[in-house]
Amino acid sequence: MSVVKNGSNARSEEPSAPPWREQERLLLGEVMRLVGRSLAPDMVFREMLHLMSELLGLNRGRIVLIDAFDAETKQTKNTSAPISRIRFAYGLTKAEIARGTYFVGEGITGAALAIGQSIIVQDIDAEPRFLSRSVKRANLPQETVAFIVVPIQTNRRTVGVLAAHRIRQRNRSLNDDVAVMKILATLAGQLLQLQSLVEEKTKALQDKNELLARALESAAARYGIVGTSPALLQALEELERVAQATASVLLLGESGTGKELFARALHLSSLRRDAPFIKVNCAAIPETLFESELFGHEKGAFTGAMKSRIGLFEQADHGTIFLDEIGEMPLAMQTKLLRTLQEGTIVRLGGDREIKVDIRVVTATNRDLSFEVDRGTFRRDLYYRLNVIPIRLPSLLQRKQDIRPLSLHFLNRVNQANNRNVNLSPQALDELEAYAWPGNIRELANVIERMVLLTDHAVISKAEVERFIPAFTNSTEKIESIPAGLSTMPVVREYLPSHSHDALTLQQALAMHNGNQSRAAYSLGLTPRQFVYRLRKLGIMKN
Repeated sequence: MSVVKNGSNARSEEPSAPPWREQERLLLGEVMRLVGRSLAPDMVFREMLHLMSELLGLNRGRIVLIDAFDAETKQTKNTSAPISRIRFAYGLTKAEIARGTYFVGEGITGAALAIGQSIIVQDIDAEPRFLSRSVKRANLPQETVAFIVVPIQTNRRTVGVLAAHRIRQRNRSLNDDVAVMKILATLAGQLLQLQSLVEEKTKALQDKNELLARALESAAARYGIVGTSPALLQALEELERVAQATASVLLLGESGTGKELFARALHLSSLRRDAPFIKVNCAAIPETLFESELFGHEKGAFTGAMKSRIGLFEQADHGTIFLDEIGEMPLAMQTKLLRTLQEGTIVRLGGDREIKVDIRVVTATNRDLSFEVDRGTFRRDLYYRLNVIPIRLPSLLQRKQDIRPLSLHFLNRVNQANNRNVNLSPQALDELEAYAWPGNIRELANVIERMVLLTDHAVISKAEVERFIPAFTNSTEKIESIPAGLSTMPVVREYLPSHSHDALTLQQALAMHNGNQSRAAYSLGLTPRQFVYRLRKLGIMKN
């Protein structure tokens, strides 16, 4: 430092900042940048120790943490003899890290852990408590080596230390190193505490999800629904959440996804569980009989009406009525249904007396009703009335992990019903799981039944599975041996709407039964009239 001597104006020149200060700023800036990118302690700590060595000459840096640190109580579980270990390090070999274990109170590291204060060893050779356990003295420089240990604390409890070697004789104060290391140790403690809080929250959420899954799984078993896939559990959760409400529920999804089972589950979990559950398949009722079936008729209402008859709505009084395939309901009947939903009354065909009914309406469809509304084939006001609580049921493609338990469930059911004792080989189950199942659960159940009834073996093999379901590849499926007059174009499953899935299912059933429509219909749980109607509706068969 030079001094200017000009009388009263004499002053000292300001000294330039030492190069260490710039390196300190660079170190702290880089560490904070790391924290901004990731709060994962592993990455931040390792790079922090690296920068300590490269920029400040604080070599063989390590972070030592006490074992069995309890995130809830913020203290060690075994207070009689807690052990600490090197968890993060730079400049140490794997063997040196492995040797770095200390009882609290043992050596310099253990002493810092015990008292929760920084310890500076000016010369490790002159300090009898210095153990040289991790790094042997012969592997360090021959010069005088210092050792700095700074405690890491969370919630005022010491949980570890930040420590490093340095050459004693350097143009830099040890106090400067200690100050920087204290800043880094404080940051390390905050990161550890944040990680502990995140782990607590994550575990709490995992525990809650596990409890929910178990509850829903038991609910599924209670309703006869098989499976534990996330998609299924989500649908069940939505169902149970609205079970006590009185609003209309619309079940959406592809054919064969179990809509009737879900509708019944909704009824059983509601306050109406002891009242009737009435199922109506709208696709199975001829248009001329719709009103009589739903609302009943009076004697003489039409030719052949020899006596009065109550309809399905009256039968469901105080309970639940399930209108399956609501999209098949004729427009004229839609108007009368809307009136019943709005006023809570019905009028029998041929009568003039309003009859009060207290029912919850659950509907289902595999069609896009909003599209049908735009086409003018479904009333917009009825659609809004039915679509108060929509619940979408997952396809079997979205429930891959449920295919095995479902297969075994159907296998057991068919075996019991037919006094058989047929099993599925692991390879057969793999094949069933790999198939995309356009007909969903209904198709899977039918295939299992066919295999059990037609196999000659006690164990169904992979080859037999391939024989009973259409040939398929990862991206396309082609139906072979389709009767004349039916489409034989390849079907690309991943990009098909539900209507095309339905078409594929009908074609498969026809192929399996050599074009016999009645047998194909019954294999899908349909009447022949329903089957022919769908063939025509989907353009597979001309009128």
